[in-house]
Amino acid sequence: MTSTETLIRDLADRAELSDLVARHSLWIDEGRYDETDRLFTQDVVVKSLRGEAHGIEPLIDLVRSRHDDYVRTLHNKSNLVIEVNGATATVRAHDIAVFVIDDKSEAVAAAIHHYRARRTQDGWRFDRLEITPVALTEALGRAL
Repeated sequence: MTSTETLIRDLADRAELSDLVARHSLWIDEGRYDETDRLFTQDVVVKSLRGEAHGIEPLIDLVRSRHDDYVRTLHNKSNLVIEVNGATATVRAHDIAVFVIDDKSEAVAAAIHHYRARRTQDGWRFDRLEITPVALTEALGRAL
């Protein structure tokens, strides 16, 4: 490939990986579990404070075991650092999440998400995610 083609490929990969991170937030917040295979490989491994999952169905079960307790959630990813190495990539992202407990209270969590992705015939997919918690509040009174 020419240097221009390499640059275009790198920019396209970074855009697709950034989009995948954003879609991960929507997947959780809107319960889009029927889109799981658009984000993750069948053999995905996820590790978090809440547990570990190997594969898509266990991943969905892990997420639902906690997130279904809330009226609503809102995850916001930022500070993406993307490293592409051929057919694999890593993405580091900060995640701030609001967990609406009821109409009077919510909690806020902060974590660092370490994604690993691989290029598949259908595009980039995450095959590993490790979530490192940074902070979690108790229930807070709502101002809205």
